[in-house]
Amino acid sequence: MTAGVRTRCVIVDDNHDFLNAATRLLEHQGIDVVAVANSSAEGLKCVKDLRPDVTLVDIDLGEESGFEVVELLHSNGFGFEVPTILISTHAEEDFSELVAASPALAFIPKAALSGAAIRDALGLAG
Repeated sequence: MTAGVRTRCVIVDDNHDFLNAATRLLEHQGIDVVAVANSSAEGLKCVKDLRPDVTLVDIDLGEESGFEVVELLHSNGFGFEVPTILISTHAEEDFSELVAASPALAFIPKAALSGAAIRDALGLAG
């Protein structure tokens, strides 16, 4: 990404209130939330169609596992890299081994989610 270009993001989470709040927060902090998805199937479609710079995936997607979604995103055959960040209301320590073993770039607790935290995880300045 070049300087001045906003980071494009897809959020996969089954909590509508969180999706609304996170979208408002991130948009205010310079992250363009180009789509939100409530399931793995919807998330995969959004990522394939929109090619975001990063995808945030909730670890607990109701009946689905965010870890499985991250694996699907990384083995998708889309022909492009899909940087992912796992998010959760749980503490990182609760999932540290699973996060470390996953292809996700990072874990960000939902309470600490911010544009700066996403840019840090992506290795971007600003």
